[in-house]
Amino acid sequence: MPIIESSLPYRIGHGEDFHRLTTSGELWLGGIHIKESPYGTIAHSDGDVVLHALIDALLGAMALGDIGEYFPPSDPKYKNAASSDLLAQILPKITGQGYAVGNINVIITLQSPKLKGYKANIKKNIAQLLKTPEDRINIQGKTAEHLGPIGQHKGISASVSVLLICDDA
Repeated sequence: MPIIESSLPYRIGHGEDFHRLTTSGELWLGGIHIKESPYGTIAHSDGDVVLHALIDALLGAMALGDIGEYFPPSDPKYKNAASSDLLAQILPKITGQGYAVGNINVIITLQSPKLKGYKANIKKNIAQLLKTPEDRINIQGKTAEHLGPIGQHKGISASVSVLLICDDA
């Protein structure tokens, strides 16, 4: 009978998150407050679509479910929670099994404001949160070309792909 290794050398995950926008509140992306935004997210926690999608991508890569299973919006203890704190609770589930970030690609779709001036800070903050080099993280900003809810300033989305590498590989 062949020997089956207990860990895979690589794991790939993908996560997405969407939130409605309002003209009140705050906009957080990758743990960075987007101060010049006239919009904020409608959410139970801080509504950071980037970190929510990242958490789902990490959990998906490890076949550990999804963000709602760990931090249900029905639980009052997560009301206004900082998504960086939620990520900090998930990260040991990844690193504890011997995996590290190979690379991450983040796509943020938002009609405005433009994210050019924020992308470097988002990248740096995610690298710090994950304790990984910045050159393993890419941040892309997209608009919806005024189409649909995102194009009409009614929503925001983030899509994150992650490659995890096993330390034993």
